Parts: sequence; C-alpha cells; structure tokens
Amino acid sequence: MCLLSAFCGVFLKVGLVPCGCASSLLLSGFTDRPKLPDNYTQDTWQKLHEAVKAIQSSTSIRYNLEELYQAVENLCSHRVSPTLYKQLRQVCEDHVQAQILQFREDSLDSVLFLKKINTCWQDHCRQMIMIRSIFLFLDRTYVLQNSMLPSIWDMGLELFRNHIISDKMVQSKSIDGILLLIERERNGEAVDRSLLRSLLSMLSDLQVYKDSFELKFLEETNCLYAAEGQRLMQEREVPEYLNHVSKRLEEEGDRVITYLDHSTQKPLIACVEKQLLGEHLTAILHKGLDHLLDENRVPDLTQMYQLFSRVKGGQQILLQHWSDYIKTFGTTIVINPEKDKDMVQDLLDFKDRVDHVIEVCFQRNEKFINLMKESFETFINKRPNKPAELIAKHVDSKLRAGNKEATDEELERILDKVMIIFRFIHGKDVFEAFYKKDLAKRLLVGKSASVDAEKSMLSKLKHECGAAFTSKLEGMFKDMELSKDIMVQFKQNQSDPGSIDLTVNILTMGYWPTYTPMEVHLTPEMVKLQEVFKTFYLGKHSGRKLQWQTTLGHAVLKAEFKEGKKEFQVSLFQTLVLLMFNEGDGFSFEEIKMATGIEDSELRRTLQSLACGKARVLLKSPKGKEVEDGDTFTFNGDFKHKLFRIKINQIQMKETVEEQVSTTERVFQDRQYQIDAAIVRIMKMRKTLGHNLLVSELYNQLKFPVKPGDLKKRIESLIDRDYMERDKDNPNQYHYVA
Repeated sequence: MCLLSAFCGVFLKVGLVPCGCASSLLLSGFTDRPKLPDNYTQDTWQKLHEAVKAIQSSTSIRYNLEELYQAVENLCSHRVSPTLYKQLRQVCEDHVQAQILQFREDSLDSVLFLKKINTCWQDHCRQMIMIRSIFLFLDRTYVLQNSMLPSIWDMGLELFRNHIISDKMVQSKSIDGILLLIERERNGEAVDRSLLRSLLSMLSDLQVYKDSFELKFLEETNCLYAAEGQRLMQEREVPEYLNHVSKRLEEEGDRVITYLDHSTQKPLIACVEKQLLGEHLTAILHKGLDHLLDENRVPDLTQMYQLFSRVKGGQQILLQHWSDYIKTFGTTIVINPEKDKDMVQDLLDFKDRVDHVIEVCFQRNEKFINLMKESFETFINKRPNKPAELIAKHVDSKLRAGNKEATDEELERILDKVMIIFRFIHGKDVFEAFYKKDLAKRLLVGKSASVDAEKSMLSKLKHECGAAFTSKLEGMFKDMELSKDIMVQFKQNQSDPGSIDLTVNILTMGYWPTYTPMEVHLTPEMVKLQEVFKTFYLGKHSGRKLQWQTTLGHAVLKAEFKEGKKEFQVSLFQTLVLLMFNEGDGFSFEEIKMATGIEDSELRRTLQSLACGKARVLLKSPKGKEVEDGDTFTFNGDFKHKLFRIKINQIQMKETVEEQVSTTERVFQDRQYQIDAAIVRIMKMRKTLGHNLLVSELYNQLKFPVKPGDLKKRIESLIDRDYMERDKDNPNQYHYVA
C-alpha cells in the first residue's frame, strides 16, 4: 500500500487530524502535475457532493474513502480550494437548516425534546468528523492559510449554532428542559445524567453555555435556595439544618463534576453558600450555638466551623458569638456567691471543655485561642479579688495532706491547669496573701501533701510572676529547714528531756503572715520548756527577740478511757482545755475561760470542737450545737472510736470569717502603700503632671485592679501630707514637692 492510502487508513480508523509534517509530504508530489481535463472539476465535485449527502443521510458511500481523499487533494492542488470550501459549506448549511423542521412539533414533552436535540447534535458531530476526514487536505492547506476562514469542524459548530441552537424556540425549550431535569434531581428524582452531560457539553462547545444557560441556571438556583433557606431555618434545628447545607453543597459539587461546566463551580457554590449560610449566620448562631456548646456537641460544632469558614465574614461572626458565650457562661460561674465552693473546679472544667472545642472543632485557630483568653480575663475579673482568693484556697486543698489526687503526676497536671486560670486574674496580690496564709498553715501544722509539689508550685509562680512575688514564700521554706537544724541542736543539748517532747519553728516575721498575739495560761511544764528553749536560742543568737505564737501551736495528747488508750491530735487551745480534766471531771464555761485565758470566741469554737463534733471527748450540758455562757463540760469516760490516733477538727486549719476579712484588709492596705509609692515615683520623675496623665501612668504601672475614685483619694492623701501640691491656677495640675 502506498504512503497515502496507509495514512488515510490510519486517520479514518482513529478519527484524528494528520499532522503538518504529513501534509508537507503529500504536497511534495504535486509540483509538476499535468493540467486536469475540463470536466474533471465538475465530475469530482459531484462525486464529493454525493459522498457528503450520503454521510448526512447515514447511507453507505459508493466510493472508496481513499479515492475521495485523493480527489480533494487533486482539486486543491489545482487551485480549486476556494470554490470547494464554499460549495462544501453550502451543502452543510442546507442540511443543518433542514434539521430545524423536526423541532417544530408541539407534542414533544421536555425529555423527548432534549433527547431529540441530543440525537441531532450527536449525528451532526459524527457527520462533521467524517466530512472533515475526507476534506482533510482542504482543511490543512487552504483553510489553514486563510485565518479568516473557520476550520471545517468550527464551520460545522457555527452552522449548528446559527441554525439550530440560536432558534428562539429550540433554545428556550432546550434550556427550560435542562433546568427542569436539574430541578427534578434536586428534589430527589432520578434523571438521565448522561443526557444532561451531553447537552451541556454541546452548549459549551457551541459557546452559548454562559449566556443561554448559566445565567438562568444561577438565577433559578438563587431563588430555590433563598426560599429553601428561609423555610428550613424555621422548621429545623441547627444541627439538622447544617447537615442539610453540607448535603446541598456536596450535591452541587457532584453536579459540577458530573455534567456542568467546570467554570460554573465557583458561582454555583457561592450561590448555595450565600443563600443557605450567608443570609442566616446570625440566626443560626442565636438559635443553636449556645445549645451546642452547653451540650458539648463536638461533631456539630466542627461542622458549623467548617461551613462558616466558607462564607465571607462567617468566621468573624462565629468568633464574636463564641466570645459572648464564654463571657456569659463564665460570669454565671464567678458572680454567684452561693457557688463559691465549686467556682474554681467549675472554671477548670469549663476551660477544659473550651480547649477541647478549640482543639477539635476550631482546628486550633489562633484567633479563637486569643479571644478565648481575652474572654476568660474579662469575666473572671468581673468579681474583683474573690476568684484570686478561691484559687489560692483550691491550691491549698490540693497541696494539703489527704487530698484525693493520688499520684504526683496527677497533682502536677492539676497545678498546671490552675496556673492557666491564675494568669487571667488581675488581683494577684490577693492570691499571694491567701496562698501565703494557707502555705504557712500547711508548713507549721505539718499538713503538706508533698514538699516536691509545694516547691513545684512555687517554681510555677516564680516563672509566672517573677522572683519578687515568691521571695517571701521561699523564705518560709528556708525558715522551716533552719528550724529543723535548730531543733536537732536543741535536743542534743537538752540534759533532762522531761515528759514533753517540744518542737519549735523559728519564723522570720517579714516572711510569714501577720498573726495577732494571744496570751494564754500555759501549764507550768510548758512554761518551763519555753524558758529552756529561749535560753538555748538566745545563747546562740544574741540580740534577737522571740515572740510565741500560741494560735499556731498543736500537740499530741495521750488519754485513757474505759475502752482503752487513745491519742488525740489537737490544737494548743484544745490541749489546754483537755489538760484541765486531769484535775477534775467537770467545769463550767466561765471556769475554763478563767483557767486557760483563751479569748472568748476562740474558746467557744474550741469547746464546740471537743463537745459537739464527731469525736466528743467532753460532754456538754445542756446539749446543743452552740456553746453558751453557763454551759458545763464533763469528761466523757465512755468515749469510743475505731481509730487509735484521732484528729479532732483542728481550728487553725479552718479559716474563720475574721481571718478572711483580716487577710483581705491587709491586701487593700498594701495596695494603698503601692499606689502611694507609684504616685510619688511618677511625680518625682515628671515634676509636673496633669490629673488624667497621672491616672493613665498609674494604670500602666499598677498590677492590680483599681478604681479612679481610689486613685483620687490617694492623690488627696499625698497632697495633705505635702508630697505634692495642686497648681494655683489649674486644680487638675499637680507639682511634686521635693
């Protein structure tokens, strides 16, 4: 077989256009061709015309395809190309024009009409491919050299567009039919997707997809989802609605992949997002966010975040509602005094829940993390000072012996969480005061769960607030260690140990909380031991002054009952009361008060713990929970208890209202000193300053919350004490007095 027939055979088999190099090979053989006979052109065209008509009518071609290809080549080689192209176009146009008649029938329903259009289009494409194969030489020589002429394939598209699809009735019915099928599919019906794919591909190939279909499609989509969004927002709960939105977005995405043009994806998805989400962002959040967060609905919150992130401004509005929820929920925890007992644990649980939502649902979004921190700081300081006090007490409960956290790892984890909450509070000096008071009790009464845990907490506070914040706390630990060494030396020097084993803690007054001295009547043995220790200590440290703090004393007493021997862990006040019953079986309240010298309210609490608690070593007459004047107390010889060593509610481990008020007042007094110092420091540097600028500087320097009225009082106080003065002409201007 010659090169030409082999080439044509391959071309017709695969339906592809031969490349330029093949065309150049074909042209090379025609440079010296003889002149064609006069009637050759007319006869050849008749032959080609017959072949084209056979293709268009789907009948068999009488001529060999190689022969037809050769005929076109011969005509083109003898400059008949313009006429050949013109005649071919006219034949094709006549055929396409005739096709419009089959679409004039009104009886066809939408689907049948679409199928007929699709069949017509598929036939047209198949015919044009065959025709183009025969006239390939014309297409690759004459047409290629004339840029104003469309290729044979493009000519076919142009004719189909001009005479079929541009027909108003055909286009209208085609577009309406396509839209109807899509509407049915959106309503859950099964439709012929291959038909839709073919028709929409046709519109795209004919370059009428955007103008004739896409605009109308997007308009109808917009109306559909606008109405659907309004209706379903009323009918469905938020999780169900969000599931529906996700489903719709998935469906439309699949629609683009399956039969829509890819260019439609962006406007289509944007339309769905706008109508089902963008128009209802606030309504969705008002209706469902609080509920989802309250119930910790992690999957639903994840879906909400993902959907809101698709819409412009969606994340921002979710962020704001998220912040409002944290502030509102947190305020309910902090502001109610009745819930103070559980406040810190509730805050820790709430923080855990919020962190989990950020981690899992909000993909650790930095904006959500930062706003969460701001929100916590806002609500936790709505009630000044109390959260700081309760956090200190919570730490005390965890570090005190007998807490439920069994392992050091668990305790460390809890302390880390507490420190996160601690960072949000402004009144850190309140925390310090209560923490110091509780730490002192733990150390002095020997009730600390773990020295390692205590030092770990101290390290955390130092890292968070600086060395100045923890210097006094560190001094307390040093005092305890030095006291142990002193007691070892004391016991080595003690010639007559006696019946009482004395342990003394030497406390540096500046490190420890301030304790009100209380004079009580100690037993002669105790007084003697005190003097022995005083002589020993002052002998080693001359010039120092010892002040005994009886409120912090505690002892272990041995007692005998009918049931047998017991040991009692008691405070010094409880000790003095119980030792009285070595001298007699019964005493009145007044007699006990006279003998012990214990202050009235303290004595009532002490007697209450011994006679009205679970371990009733004494019996009160008359019976009752309160200790009144005239009550009498007798030794309970029938006392029974399953334990050998019994701890009787130690008063010093229970904070009294007076202690709490005293601690708070000391903090406020310290704050006044700090405000005064800051004012003097600023004025000394600036010499002259206006009131507003001074207040602004103070807010920047002070590390605790303060009201403008309090600052004004301190300024007035310093003016009265001649540290500064008002300007004679401007009362809002201050001058530093050197």
